[in-house]
Amino acid sequence: MPPAPQSPGYPQLPAGFRFGTSTAAYQIEGAATEDGRGPSIWDTFCAQEGRIADGSSGAVACDHYHRYAEDVALMRRLGAGGYRLSLSWPRIQPTGSGAPDARGLDFYDRLLDCLLESGIQPMVTLYHWDLPQALEDDGGWLNRATIDRFADFAAIVGERFADRVEHWIPVNEPNVVTMLGYATGTHAPGRTLMFDALPVSHHLLVGHGRAAIALRAAGATSVGCANNHAPMWPATEDEADVGATKLFDAIWNGMYVEPMLLGRYPADLAPLMEEGILEGDMATIRQPLDFYGVNYYNPMKVAAAGEDAEMPFEFRELVGYPTTDFGWPVVPDALREWLITLRARYRAALPPIMITESGCSYGMGPDEQGVVDDQPRIDYLEAHLEAVATAIRRGVDVRGYYTWSLLDNFEWAEGYTQRFGLVHVDYETQKRTPKRSFQWYADMIAAQPKHAG
Repeated sequence: MPPAPQSPGYPQLPAGFRFGTSTAAYQIEGAATEDGRGPSIWDTFCAQEGRIADGSSGAVACDHYHRYAEDVALMRRLGAGGYRLSLSWPRIQPTGSGAPDARGLDFYDRLLDCLLESGIQPMVTLYHWDLPQALEDDGGWLNRATIDRFADFAAIVGERFADRVEHWIPVNEPNVVTMLGYATGTHAPGRTLMFDALPVSHHLLVGHGRAAIALRAAGATSVGCANNHAPMWPATEDEADVGATKLFDAIWNGMYVEPMLLGRYPADLAPLMEEGILEGDMATIRQPLDFYGVNYYNPMKVAAAGEDAEMPFEFRELVGYPTTDFGWPVVPDALREWLITLRARYRAALPPIMITESGCSYGMGPDEQGVVDDQPRIDYLEAHLEAVATAIRRGVDVRGYYTWSLLDNFEWAEGYTQRFGLVHVDYETQKRTPKRSFQWYADMIAAQPKHAG
């Protein structure tokens, strides 16, 4: 693809800025029962009636397991220099422990080699929510023994792949795993423990630290995180709403960034966490990070809940902003706000930042000419990249942006009803159709200063 001419219309990021796309194994790979892969909690969850909006599963998904070469060719055409993928734990260790299955390791060997041959640097996530079901049967992330199994998994894949992976992320969005998987039950494994889910947060954080140690021992040169963050806006200036907002900010944001960067839990939550902390845990969590990954989608408006509510806070609609097909408000400036807030709060403790996910769901498909005109996604990407560029100009060290997602895919509890991809996927035929946003992203990358990509 020839470089597009320089255009003042594109956001301008610094030379060396890494542009990428993101996916996750269960959302795209399919081949759920092939080549020795064991069941994950998502296979089990999807089989339960009423769990998934359209009754679907990731059993086939985008069939990336068989079509990865076609997908890498699309990435090459895009011109993005990075690709964030996750490893399927049950494909490599079907029961979450014991000797790895060579077929699973071999698949990722082929994929990583294909990426590198195409000039694309891998960013690899170890845990993007597909816990082997056998480990969940033993308590899952509520069971401290899962930390040991995860460290073993990290050692196996680190030894095999560290020579070819640019960046590593141990755990994707531990707050979402805790909140949706174990507190409210809207994600696998579907537990509804509310505040009793807090040990899951701690175990995921210790797992992050143990995995980082194992990866570095295997030769990994860059280990970071991918935490889902959102600016918290009180519904009113009322003291109760402001207090509820501060509490939820600690639960959603501070609970993960403070242990990773400062080695402590937020003061308001520390008493709730004390019981499960063993000697050395906080030091384990606070591993040096080579980058801090931010997954950003939208801010949240928080109000105090009524006296009889299960939780002390509730969420209000953000009015006055356009929304995606998911109903999420599109607020690009809140990304700039969060990046500047993060730097102001943590200063010297904060490593360089990567935007490890940011994207939007819009459902338009190919027209009669085969064109997918997803102008709202172009507008979203342009505005959010401009927000990043503004934060950089204001002194925040942001090194990359990985858009969610390369492909339309299985969107967890929403099934196939939400499309986040730069590439449209016809799930009946598996035909890939690059959308207009794909071409815009390619042109924007080509228009950057030298050495970006």
